[in-house]
Amino acid sequence: MASHLVLITQWISIVVIVLISLKVKPSESQCYPQIFNTQKLNNPRLVQAQAALEAWTHSITSDPNKITSTWSGPNVCNYTGIYCAPAPDDSTVYTVAGIDLKDANIAGSLPEDLGLLTDLHFFHINSNRFSGSLPNSFTKLSFLYELDISSNQFSGPFPQVVLAIPSLRYLDIRFNNFAGDVPSRLFDLKLDALFINNNRFQFTLPQNFGNSPVSVMVLSNNDIKGSIPSSVAKMKDTLNEIIISNTGLTGPLPKEIGYLDKVTVFDVSFNKLEGELPGSMQGMKSLEQLNLKHNNLSGVVPTSICMLPKLEHFDCSDNDFHGPLPECLFIQPKHNRENS
Repeated sequence: MASHLVLITQWISIVVIVLISLKVKPSESQCYPQIFNTQKLNNPRLVQAQAALEAWTHSITSDPNKITSTWSGPNVCNYTGIYCAPAPDDSTVYTVAGIDLKDANIAGSLPEDLGLLTDLHFFHINSNRFSGSLPNSFTKLSFLYELDISSNQFSGPFPQVVLAIPSLRYLDIRFNNFAGDVPSRLFDLKLDALFINNNRFQFTLPQNFGNSPVSVMVLSNNDIKGSIPSSVAKMKDTLNEIIISNTGLTGPLPKEIGYLDKVTVFDVSFNKLEGELPGSMQGMKSLEQLNLKHNNLSGVVPTSICMLPKLEHFDCSDNDFHGPLPECLFIQPKHNRENS
């Protein structure tokens, strides 16, 4: 496993260096014409990639900008939106390392043939009109590091296939029509960023919620039952931003959130949270934005809020707090429900 991770790290470095040095995608480079001319004739990886992309064109129902019109012939590295780089296990062989079709206004689905792109590092098709779900063949993409299918029309249950992609670190499936339960195993993945907001998921935050090592997590605009588990404290070493607004969260804020001393954004607005703010919040010393708006929180806003050295925005409006708010120079007073 360790050697596998080292291999991935080395390959990512190669991809980044190639992209930066060329300042264009490798497929458009004039620096290596002989490499590409040779590779297209005898490189089985690019032959396989050509088959996968050709199959994908048959699953595309609308391409008004004619992005995929260049997807023909053996020179796969010249296809629009296709990025080539040295293979992770053989730097002398070029392979398809990434796909970026964001904002292309393409409609269609994803065929199982995409599993042939076994060297793929990133797959970005955000802001299109793709529908259906993720192919089960994505389990073969053992090097896939970034998966962004946000702002499309995907539907059905949570795409379980993402749980079996070993190298995945960035998962963005927000703004789709996925529905139903979210598997607790999602929070055991070694992700750095997780965006599942603006779908139709219905689930409860599991007890292993705190196992997630993400730096950014956004779960907003889904139907989440129950409260924030106390295991959130386990995220203290990695978590920077957490947004769980407009989900239906209930219960009090756990005192364990006070351990989140690296969190800069904490947004649980538009929920059904109740009870008093835990005094432990003074431990959230990196907080820049704290949004508690539109809940059922009560009691007095503790003066310890004023001790948060980096706080720039604090909104506790539309709650059941009583008494005056602490007079902090950097906080603009908000109206409580009883005064509105």
